[in-house]
Amino acid sequence: MSFFYKKGMTVIEILVVVVVLGIIFLIVIPQFSKMRENQALKNAVGEIISSLNKAQSQTLASVDSSSYGVHFQPDKVIIFKGAIFSVGDANNETIDIILPAIILTSGNVYFNRLTGSSAGINSISVGIPDGPQKTISISATGVASVN
Repeated sequence: MSFFYKKGMTVIEILVVVVVLGIIFLIVIPQFSKMRENQALKNAVGEIISSLNKAQSQTLASVDSSSYGVHFQPDKVIIFKGAIFSVGDANNETIDIILPAIILTSGNVYFNRLTGSSAGINSISVGIPDGPQKTISISATGVASVN
C-alpha cells in the first residue's frame, strides 16, 4: 500500500492568505495616515512654541536693543524685530509649518523688552483640516502652553 503525498499549496489556501492579508492592510494603513497627521500637528505646535520662546528670550536679552515678536500665517511663523510686523523686513526669520498642519489663527504676539510680558493675540489654534486641533495659550507673562 503506497500513499501519495501532495506537496505544495492549493489555490484555496493561497486565496485565504491573500484575503487575510488584505483585511490586515485595510485596518493598518488608515492608522499610519492618522499617525502622520498627529506627528505633523505635534511638530507644528513645537515649532510655534519654540518661536515664541526664542522671541521672548531675544527680547529679554535685548538683542540689538530691541523687542521681538512672532507673526502667524497659515503655513509659517515669522519672528520679527520690534513691536510692529513688516512683511519685507530683512531681519524677519521665517519658520515653515509642515503640511498638513496649518495655523488657524492669524495675528501677532510681541514681547515687552523689560518684563518679557506678551501683547497681541493670546491664543493660537493649530490643526489638521478635518482633523484634530490644538490651542496654544500665551499668558500675560509670555509663557506659552498647549491646551
